Amino acid sequence: MTHSLHQARQALGQQLRDLRKDAGLTGRGLAGLAGWHSSKVSKIEYGKQTPSEDDIRVWCQQTSADKQIPDLIAAVRNIESMYVEWRRMLSAGTKRRQNASRRLESDTKLMRWYEPVLVPGILQTAEYASEVMRRVIGFYDIPNDLEAGVAERMERQTILYRGDHRFHFILAQQALNTMVGSVETMIGQLDRLLAVMSLPRVAFGIIPNQAEYRVPTNQFIIFDNRLVHIETVSAELSISQPREVALYNKAFQQLSEQAVTGSAARTLITNALDRLYTQQNLDE
Repeated sequence: MTHSLHQARQALGQQLRDLRKDAGLTGRGLAGLAGWHSSKVSKIEYGKQTPSEDDIRVWCQQTSADKQIPDLIAAVRNIESMYVEWRRMLSAGTKRRQNASRRLESDTKLMRWYEPVLVPGILQTAEYASEVMRRVIGFYDIPNDLEAGVAERMERQTILYRGDHRFHFILAQQALNTMVGSVETMIGQLDRLLAVMSLPRVAFGIIPNQAEYRVPTNQFIIFDNRLVHIETVSAELSISQPREVALYNKAFQQLSEQAVTGSAARTLITNALDRLYTQQNLDE
């Protein structure tokens, strides 16, 4: 569980505890009125369990705080959005998720994106994206809307060319070498990276394989200074707690200091391309 999620649960629990005390009820007394196990009230109040919307309604009814129901339900929904399982998010396929990303990106002035293994989605070619999303569909056993999902991901890329958005991408060198699809797919993707580097509102860096370990990290995207998205195997985390966002800002700054840019970054990409061309010739 992230620190932000735990803090949000604790803050909601404190609000509910205050309502219970204002009503002159003990935790055991409220549980009895609600028909709950005696430990449920304590778990909710101490942030160990997120109450359901029905729990909120019952809590407020038993504490004569019906007017608080809309605000408290909104708080529960905000907590739920901090941790969203991929199977739930992708239950209708990949297109809806790509569309949600496009809306978030269009509302962001500065996007900072660190990827240790793959090329960022917003920079992927259609062929590379197809291979990535095919794996996602198979792994999570979700509806197969591959063509629609890839089309939506390609539509996201128009933001690179319009408006006043700015982008800073940092890739680990491994992202150049992770084989996604065929050699031809990888060649096309690395050529795409060379083109993206020349865009006026894009900063682009690569952390060499030999770089010193300096900062704990994982894949993450920072949207302005208000939100961080992190993709884990099971879920996507949304971090908005200012102290945590500041930590990701610090991590990104240190990663960017280690990254090579300009001609040095181009050299790493062209070296990876040369290896692919060699492999392609051997396969023919």
